[in-house]
Amino acid sequence: MVVVSRNRAERLRRCLESLENSEGRETLQIIVVDNGSSDGSAQLDADFPRAQFIRLPKNFGLTKAMNIGWRAADAQYVFFLHDDTEVNPGAVMRLAEVLDSTPDAAAVCPLLVEGDGRPAPQLGSLPPDGTWRAAQPSASGPVAVEFPRGAALMIRVFVIRAIRQIDERYGQFGSDADLAAQIRNASKRILLVGDARVRHHGSEAYATLVRADFLLGRAVFLGKYQGFGAGLRARLASVFGPLFSFRLGELRYTLAGQKIDGTQAQP
Repeated sequence: MVVVSRNRAERLRRCLESLENSEGRETLQIIVVDNGSSDGSAQLDADFPRAQFIRLPKNFGLTKAMNIGWRAADAQYVFFLHDDTEVNPGAVMRLAEVLDSTPDAAAVCPLLVEGDGRPAPQLGSLPPDGTWRAAQPSASGPVAVEFPRGAALMIRVFVIRAIRQIDERYGQFGSDADLAAQIRNASKRILLVGDARVRHHGSEAYATLVRADFLLGRAVFLGKYQGFGAGLRARLASVFGPLFSFRLGELRYTLAGQKIDGTQAQP
């Protein structure tokens, strides 16, 4: 498992506690990539001695941290998790079981649920538009989905190796859509495993910089998969949309191409 975290020590603690209670814990490798936290997250090392912590000196962004994490893993599958998730005890082993038995599946995802057990917003569309809908699990077993949220995704390591790495032009948003597109282009499947559950706290609203990061990521995605013109139009829309809507804080970031990690978006 690779958990990327930044300045959310308590949520990270709950996430790691759930992983420590997973079935087959002795066979699992837990890697935490800390993206330059300053909230005391480093003190969790002592509480979770069986987890491997990789401390980055600053916020390098979600995508680079994911690449650092999977390269440090010694396994056939890597389970990417956001730090605002809590994993049910049998979920990890169930996901691995489905990959073991389904050679044409490149990745699997659990059902994301709210605190009361209801399905949480999880499925998007390609190209990404920033909206999510709850999944409807099937009683007959795993079902193929186009684009599941990257909050909890288990993927075969050789799939990432085949594309060399997760595209680091994305900031906080876009890497999960890119992986889904790569898997679809390879004529492989992503399966939703409804009887594997992960609680996802998520975020109720997009902050200004977060929204700007999404718009920049969407422009990168469109340029990569639909051509330079589509990417340019999306990049211009990321500027003029906030301008005409008087979202001036958002405009400041999209005009500069600034991602959440503080770096500049590249075309």
